[in-house]
Amino acid sequence: MTDSAPRSQPRTPWRAVFGGSIGNLVEWYDWFVYASFATYFAGAFFPKGNDTAQLLNTAGIFAVGFFMRPVGGWLLGRFADRRGRKAALTLTVTLMSASALLIAIAPTYDQVGYFGAFVLLVARLLQGLSVGGEYAASATYLTEASRPGGRGFVSSFQYVSMTAGQLIGLGLQILLQHTMSDDALHSYGWRIPFVVGAVGAAVVFWLRRNLLETEVYTEEDAHQGQERGTIAELLRHRKEAALVIALTMGGTVAYYTYTTYLTKYLSNTAGMSKSDASLVSFCALFLFMLLQPLAGSLSDRIGRRPLLITFGIGSMLCTVPIMTALSHADSFAGALLLSLAALVIVTGYTSINAVVKAELFPTHVRALGVALPYALANALFGGTAEYVALWFKKGGAESGYYWYVSACAAVSLVVYLTMRETRDAALSRGRADDPAAPGKQRTTAV
Repeated sequence: MTDSAPRSQPRTPWRAVFGGSIGNLVEWYDWFVYASFATYFAGAFFPKGNDTAQLLNTAGIFAVGFFMRPVGGWLLGRFADRRGRKAALTLTVTLMSASALLIAIAPTYDQVGYFGAFVLLVARLLQGLSVGGEYAASATYLTEASRPGGRGFVSSFQYVSMTAGQLIGLGLQILLQHTMSDDALHSYGWRIPFVVGAVGAAVVFWLRRNLLETEVYTEEDAHQGQERGTIAELLRHRKEAALVIALTMGGTVAYYTYTTYLTKYLSNTAGMSKSDASLVSFCALFLFMLLQPLAGSLSDRIGRRPLLITFGIGSMLCTVPIMTALSHADSFAGALLLSLAALVIVTGYTSINAVVKAELFPTHVRALGVALPYALANALFGGTAEYVALWFKKGGAESGYYWYVSACAAVSLVVYLTMRETRDAALSRGRADDPAAPGKQRTTAV
């Protein structure tokens, strides 16, 4: 970075990367621990006597979070476009901390009746809002804070942090299960991961308070002040918004299939023990996390479309054979290799999907343009993936789900084949962001 760098740009590369992406870790940690610890706290908020009813009630509250994500995408995407990326990143992490703390201190049914369940519901509403805004705020910040030739690499850390959050949540669950009795976990132990989540979010808040606004955003601070982040302005870019939904469709279904649903699939269908299935998922996710920066860096060299097309073709052609083979996996090594093969294919989407979406929109509507269409697609396809899979299984046609995943990938593949390349897209007005463009030189870089 030269001495002429504006003060609005992050001072150091990794500070921007860390501050911009770390919130995703806390988001996905919270998302994971709610789902995984529900069996322990379900009885605390609803009348005793029917364990299934208790789990259904907590699952219903969990589902509310998915419905709130588009609302959060709209509200916080608009906020990020009007008030700035740093302000939005700080607000999302504040909502994160509040939601985790509410769950940690929520009173039980025995203490206050259904008021405890109401507190749980409020916490999930806040969490849904936060998740809906965090993705776009993080994607736009990482993309805008990067030098043109390194946007794919930097933005890939969004999924590095998301996966790390799941791994930390899974690791804490394993630790508590081995150090606390089952009765203790049901009594008070389930509160521990939410306390950890609240503290983690508070630390992220402090880190993000020290971030600087992106140069791209501050350059256009006076542009279209009343139109920034509005639905009316987004509708002027409805083609790009539709593109975000379509290119997300196949990727989000595949991602949820091989991450959140994988452990249940290996246990319920392949017949592996829950401990072995969890270990397969942990190892596969860890290796998947390490792949993201490599693929993101590759996209900076060869473009975004080749990776997306590779994912689309691979997911369309390989989902059925991989899922079929996984259903008969009878060893840890075999299940791990198959799971990793699937996640290598998915990496073609996850490593660059955030930067591609951000590169489609102009600055004054970029955050909303990423947030709202993505949240809608994620709620419709990603959030329902596990339910669709279990619906097929319950109907005795589990292989139908494999074809469903393949079909979603095929739809997205058509988009990948016809969309424009975004790698060299200009992010700010009057500036060519192509690093090879003659006479163009950025004074700051990540």
